[in-house]
Amino acid sequence: MTEGFRSFVIFAEMRTGSNLLEATLNAVKGVTCFGEAFNPYMMGWPDKDEMLGVTREAREADPLPLLAKLTDRPGHLPGFRYFHDHDPRVLEPIIQDRRCAKIILTRNPLDSYVSTRLAWETNQWKLNETETPIPARITYDGAEFRQMLSAMAEFRSHVVGRLQATGQVAFHLDYDDLRDAAVMTGLLHWLGRSDLDRVEPARDQVPQNPQELARKVANFDAMQADLQDIDPFLLHRLPLFEPRRGPAVPSFVAADGGRGLLFMPVRGGSERTVRDWLGRLGATQGDFTQSTLRQWKRARPGHRSFTVLRHPLLRAWTAFDILLTRGNSEQREVLRRLHRVALPPEDALPGLAGDARIAVFADFLAFLRRNLNGQTSLPTQPAWASQNEVLAGFARFALPDMVVREDRLAEDLDHLARAAGVKNARLDGVQPPQVPDALRDPGLAEAAQAAYGRDYVTFGFDLMP
Repeated sequence: MTEGFRSFVIFAEMRTGSNLLEATLNAVKGVTCFGEAFNPYMMGWPDKDEMLGVTREAREADPLPLLAKLTDRPGHLPGFRYFHDHDPRVLEPIIQDRRCAKIILTRNPLDSYVSTRLAWETNQWKLNETETPIPARITYDGAEFRQMLSAMAEFRSHVVGRLQATGQVAFHLDYDDLRDAAVMTGLLHWLGRSDLDRVEPARDQVPQNPQELARKVANFDAMQADLQDIDPFLLHRLPLFEPRRGPAVPSFVAADGGRGLLFMPVRGGSERTVRDWLGRLGATQGDFTQSTLRQWKRARPGHRSFTVLRHPLLRAWTAFDILLTRGNSEQREVLRRLHRVALPPEDALPGLAGDARIAVFADFLAFLRRNLNGQTSLPTQPAWASQNEVLAGFARFALPDMVVREDRLAEDLDHLARAAGVKNARLDGVQPPQVPDALRDPGLAEAAQAAYGRDYVTFGFDLMP
């Protein structure tokens, strides 16, 4: 049985109503919200340099003692507000503390942006009923707003993801909920204060800028025009259902030429050509673990790493050839029986050629689209996984210094080798990959683009190689 909460955190942003929520909570006996306790520029509230006996200097050295003091208060329910730009060292300990209640407060981000800019303009961050608002208008800055929007969305996505991964549920509030007594009562009941019959929202703060946006933004028409380019519903997002890949470190190949070269191969590309070239530069080494590869890197300051991309249509054609010549018969049978790939019987495979081979390849491209979208039971093989996801897997260990294009292989590798201190390392006699005439079919090119849409967008491949 889950124990009750002993503390709470309000995940919010500037001008989302967190001051009002804090005032409401602090009006309840036995509940204390300690402001922005981990704001790098203050201790909870402006002009404060100490909290619960902890100074800003001590918090800067190690924030966890303050977190412990805040959350360990038997017989009391303490909490604080945490924004995306607060001390990142306490975020994971907060998430891991299952007895810390998570409250997520949001507001229309454009309203938050305008309100924040007005507060900076006027230096008026709170307003009670006896004070007079300072009139002001702001000039909307599209780049500034998009940067703020991105930071807020990334933070919220991270928090929600970590709560899901740890099996926790947050209490979600919107700005408009903060003056609703029923919602505030529900919040306190959820926090464990079922002894309270009714919780009234704080009344010592009033809305600072209640007028419509057109009266608060000087360049309102320009703001409207700029907002049309923002895609809040992600209409142009490329869906990603392909399984995540690991860094594939054992497949990496290192050569000791110069200060060292490290090849991070994408299967289904120019792997053999590059391995032969590395072998001519010096002794090569493979079968790394992450530990042994780190040791290799530390021992070779100035080393360079790289990978090579192939056009998706040509790479799919290579993967198809691998399936026919080196794939296992059980895999081919599943493709025949379940995935509408018209492969001939096993004994007829060697004779598959010409138009018949192209027709089966078209079926294979349709299968690839389904497979990369997570719609088949067959695992995504390294030879046909999207290059975008393969590189994302590399990045979970290390990013390559250079992403080489196969049609510029000789020029790019020559540049890379010189950067690593290797002389006379030209890759002579290598021609750009030839596209079989049979593949110069717009239908096949469009099918490859449908399967590998993210690769085409990410790496700028033309429809036809």
